[in-house]
This record gives sequence, C-alpha cells and structure tokens, in this order.
Amino acid sequence: MRMTALFFAYLFACFLLAALLTYPLMATGWIAIDAHRVMGRLAQVFILAGLWPLLAFLRLDDRAALGYRPTGAFMLRRIGLGWLVGLAILGALVAVLMTLEIRVLDPGLVIWPGLVEKGIQALIGGLLIGVLEETFFRGALYTAIRGRDGVRSAVLWSSALYAVLHFMKPGALPDGMAFDWFGALWMFVHAFADLFQWKNLDSLVALFAVGVFLSLVRERSGHIGWCIGMHAGWVFAIQMTRRVSDGNPASDLGFLVGDYDGTIGWLAAAWIGSLAALFWWWRSSRPGDRADSASDGPRRGAGG
Repeated sequence: MRMTALFFAYLFACFLLAALLTYPLMATGWIAIDAHRVMGRLAQVFILAGLWPLLAFLRLDDRAALGYRPTGAFMLRRIGLGWLVGLAILGALVAVLMTLEIRVLDPGLVIWPGLVEKGIQALIGGLLIGVLEETFFRGALYTAIRGRDGVRSAVLWSSALYAVLHFMKPGALPDGMAFDWFGALWMFVHAFADLFQWKNLDSLVALFAVGVFLSLVRERSGHIGWCIGMHAGWVFAIQMTRRVSDGNPASDLGFLVGDYDGTIGWLAAAWIGSLAALFWWWRSSRPGDRADSASDGPRRGAGG
C-alpha cells in the first residue's frame, strides 16, 4: 500500500497546488471560464508535468516498467485488437440498455456530417485517454505496486486509485458563495469529499471492475497494448452512445446506470466484473500461455 499512498500523495499535491493558484489566476480577469474548470485543468497540467520526474525518481521510466516493452507492429496490432474487443464489450452493454429502454435513441439524430465528426473525435480522444491513463495506472503504478507487494495488491490498489481519480474533480461553488481564497479551499476539499457521496457508488464500483479487468489483462499479457486498445474502445462506445441516445427517466430499471456518464453503473459492474473473472479463470487454466506468443514479439519484462 505504500506505493499507492505515494501516488495518491502526488495527486493530492497537484490538486493542492492547483487550488492555490486558481484564485490569483482568476483575479487577473484574463480567464472567462468557471473557476472549478480552471482548477481542474491546472491539476491536470501539474499531474502531467510532474509525472515523468516522479517516474524517474522511482526508477519507473523505462519501457518495461511502463508496459511498452513490445514495440512497433506488435504493439499496434494489440492496440487495434484491444479496441475491437473493448468496443464489443461495451457494445453488448449498450445493446442491453437500449433493449431494456434504459436508454432510448435520440429522435433528432443526424448522422451526416455531425455524427461522423463526433465519431472521429471520440476515436482520437479515446486513444489519447487510453495511452495516458493506461501508462499511469496499468503501467507505472501497477509495476510499482507489483514489484513491492505482489500481483493481488497491484490489481486491487491500482484499480481502486483508478476508480477514485475519476471522481476527484472540483465542483462549482454553491449559489451565493463568492469565489475567493475560502471558495478555492471549498472546491479543493469537495474534490475529495465528493468521493463519498452515495450517488457515486454504482459508477465507482463499475470503474473499479474496469480497473481490475485491465489489470488482469496487463498481468497475463505482460504489456499494456491490449489495455490501451480496450480502454480506447470503451471511451469511444460511451461517447458515441451519449451522442445517439438519451437516458430514459421513465424507466423502472434506470438504477442500473449511474450519473457519471449514463452508461456505466451496477449493470456494467456486473458485466465487466464477470468478464474479468472469466478471463482470469481461462488464462489460469492455460499455464503455458501466460503472455503473448513469443513469435509475435517480446515476452513480459521485469515490470510484470
């Protein structure tokens, strides 16, 4: 747990620095967007800017530790295949949501050119998110915890931090509260306090299941190529689902999806959790095939 605490402390420090700089930056009058969005963007900038020095300090800045030991066409093929797998997994979930009328098609849907443009944006955005988040969570963080505490701790703690980070977002100030130093402190505190809201539990559990599944794939394949592709495919499916459909407030089964993105929730947690268990059982029953074939590229490196 020590490595998990270290990474969490790093994220905490980035958010604190963002909170300290948001008020003086907003006071200049140069920025017209909402203060909580400025704080969130600053935190992201600090996280990205300090990540490589942190990884270098922890000696996690090599290809194997980050999950990139396979190179070239090998990695690209795994990313592409992973994208198709991820799209199929979330596509099946979305099909069930539509069948149960938990989500319904947008009656004003226009396919060309708007939906095509959004599809391209979702594809590119999904790949960027997949690369960044998988490099951090299933790359550096997973390797660090696994090397110190073993596979089980690496799967559980990297997945927990992955789920939690999705809800560490500064919220807007309540009506009537002025944005000053106290307001900046309020947003900073609630970026963490909001993690414990009951309404977030279903999406939090679903994201934890996602993290577990991706961690098991990372462990069994020895790299993050599949993880990047699956993650990107999931992001693409979720974003496109939101473009072509709406949540149905009249559905009696609406509790199966959460408020986070209208797609993941209790049903997604059960579906992806079941797939994770099935995947681990299947790969464990094949002890001679614990990583990608040597004929396709390098086997798992020291990072796991």
